[in-house]
Amino acid sequence: MRRHRNTQQMKEQGKKPSDQTNEEEIGSLPEKEFRVIIVKMIQNLGSRMEKIQETLNKDLEELKSKQTMMNNTINKIKNSLEGVNSRITEAEEREIKSLLSLFGGQFTNSQETYGKSPFWILSIPSEDIARNLMKRTVCAKSIFELWGHGKSPEELYNSLKNYPVEKMVPFLHSDSTYKIKIHTFNKTLTQEEKIKRIEALEFLPFEGKVNLKKPQHIFSILEDYGLDPNCIPENPHNIYFGRWIADGQRELIESYSVKKRHFIGNTSMDAGLSFIMANHGKVKENDIVFDPFVGTGGLLIASAHFGAYVYGTDIDYNTVHGLGKASRKNQKWRGPDENIRANLRQYGLEKYYLDVLVSDASKPSWRKGTYFDAVITDPPYGIRESTRRTGSQKEIPKGIEKCPESHVPVSLSYHLSDMFFDLLNFAAETLVLGGRLVYWLPVYTPEYTEEMVPWHPCLTLISNCEQKLSGRTSRRLITMEKVKGFENRDQYSHLLSDHFLPYQGHNSFREKYFSGVTKRIAKEEKSSQE
Repeated sequence: MRRHRNTQQMKEQGKKPSDQTNEEEIGSLPEKEFRVIIVKMIQNLGSRMEKIQETLNKDLEELKSKQTMMNNTINKIKNSLEGVNSRITEAEEREIKSLLSLFGGQFTNSQETYGKSPFWILSIPSEDIARNLMKRTVCAKSIFELWGHGKSPEELYNSLKNYPVEKMVPFLHSDSTYKIKIHTFNKTLTQEEKIKRIEALEFLPFEGKVNLKKPQHIFSILEDYGLDPNCIPENPHNIYFGRWIADGQRELIESYSVKKRHFIGNTSMDAGLSFIMANHGKVKENDIVFDPFVGTGGLLIASAHFGAYVYGTDIDYNTVHGLGKASRKNQKWRGPDENIRANLRQYGLEKYYLDVLVSDASKPSWRKGTYFDAVITDPPYGIRESTRRTGSQKEIPKGIEKCPESHVPVSLSYHLSDMFFDLLNFAAETLVLGGRLVYWLPVYTPEYTEEMVPWHPCLTLISNCEQKLSGRTSRRLITMEKVKGFENRDQYSHLLSDHFLPYQGHNSFREKYFSGVTKRIAKEEKSSQE
């Protein structure tokens, strides 16, 4: 009865008696029942193990799937970083070269591989010029007075021993304080390794006191382990030692971030690229900078930061006046004080604001003359902003420059080839001699050649840097400088240029950008790899 009662209680709990039989009960069972219970327990355990195995197999398959996705993502990131790295290195080089031509200085002849190294050796006339350069650049991190360098510690020490002592003494005397820092690119050193490198410099005539918090002078050991994170060498390619002079202006990228800006649009230029463009244009104090496709004025802000007076035009009435729908998330309409002038006021630059007008870039309203020190702009490509100009559906008779008063202009498509040649003509006519034109040129990568870059007899090409937009499209940052005065015959010289016909194909850039060709090719490449 007792056994039966226990069984009933177990059934009421929804559990089998064999599952809940304690050790004392099992020990008192007859041999036959004991064996039956043991067999059931083994069977139950086997079924549980099978379920656990199934769960583990599913988890393993899921992990493998996630790992494959992660590896694909990592490969995409690596490919993107490689492209970005090459683009940034090229833009950095051109930015530094533009600033060197502005302030004075040059790359040294011995620096043949600066494109493959994060460390560049420059020849600069004075420390003041070096500081002025670093007040402008957003690409360079720091600048040092080079005391010695070599491909090994022994070469570095020999180079330091040959450095003139009279140049060291002003920074090593007994009344001075200093500290030594270790910078490595593409490798991390332990604290013991850093201390060992610092102690190896005991042969230098340091007589001052060490001050790690507020030293008067900072010295650095810089070690270059290359640019490939997947192939880090045991020993550095190059080692440098020098005295720190100044840091660059990378914090401007954050303080002028578009995310914090009062007035933005769909195509507001990234702050970092805006400052790079201003430096490519050699913008300086009291210059007059013009943007014929001004948008929300991001390029004007960067130029005004460097002390230039800024002016712009745009065909979009709503953008110029800060009207219409907002570009920010969770905001339907633009506020009463969302405009370009408010943007400059936000950064304390309103005094550099001349004006912004509603105007058609294809029909400049300027008198003939040279007004601008730089024309810096980002024309629309027809992707997020349409390419438009004013005109008439009817043909206007030749010889009539002005439309009749009753004419109401309509918005017409503006071919990219016409837009860029109009831009070059405008820059050639209105820039001062030595003034620069800086603009973005969209290209379809498989068809791109150097001949597709628009040309003008009054302008010479200074630099051409690529920024990838997708696998088969990119835009190129073009910098040109005015080298001769504009003549009337120069206005149509592009029609005779070899560059004109090749660039006509880029009038369909929008269609190529949005076509499914890129996706189809990507799928085919993926299937072929599998």
